[in-house]
Amino acid sequence: MLQNFIHYFFHFIVIGLIAYLFDKKNWKKYWLILLATMLVDLDHVFADPIFQPQRCSINFHPLHSYLAIAMYVLGAVFIQHKIIKIICIGLCFHMFTDAIDCLWNNFG
Repeated sequence: MLQNFIHYFFHFIVIGLIAYLFDKKNWKKYWLILLATMLVDLDHVFADPIFQPQRCSINFHPLHSYLAIAMYVLGAVFIQHKIIKIICIGLCFHMFTDAIDCLWNNFG
């Protein structure tokens, strides 16, 4: 139960803080963009079964692969366009949040 609370707290609330730190004046706009990065989970529909509570998403689903994560990190670091940069930051944070779940499932 605590694991689910932390997971969704990170996915919905902490990204608000990230958006605020990214641009205090337009944080709501960037919070919505960060929320939209959760669409990366659409790659879960290609898994069989679609949902498995103890499965680690990292490197299991295509958009959660190490290669994809590397692209998100490179984009967050090197891309200067604000919208694309915040999307990459959001994808990186999404992977971080999913990685916490993986650790929790393996060691918690």
